[in-house]
Amino acid sequence: MKKAWVIAAMVAGGALLAKALGSGVGRTDIGRRIAAMPDTSPPKWIFTNVTAIRANTERIIALLEEQRPTPAGEPLPPPGSEVAREA
Repeated sequence: MKKAWVIAAMVAGGALLAKALGSGVGRTDIGRRIAAMPDTSPPKWIFTNVTAIRANTERIIALLEEQRPTPAGEPLPPPGSEVAREA
């Protein structure tokens, strides 16, 4: 009987621990966690560089779409459409 109580207590403790650890998994804000890291941390470098590359890519695409010649009488396709990216 004592063994059953010990096992029940371990199962209950494990369930409470799993609930406590699992409750915050979906609510993690990665941007806030990266911002809290020191400037010399490699994950912060990667996050910062990827963000900068993404912004530069969007600027380059916008500049290229402005400079692209269009045949007379044909309007430009809307930015972001698949036709605009294939050309």
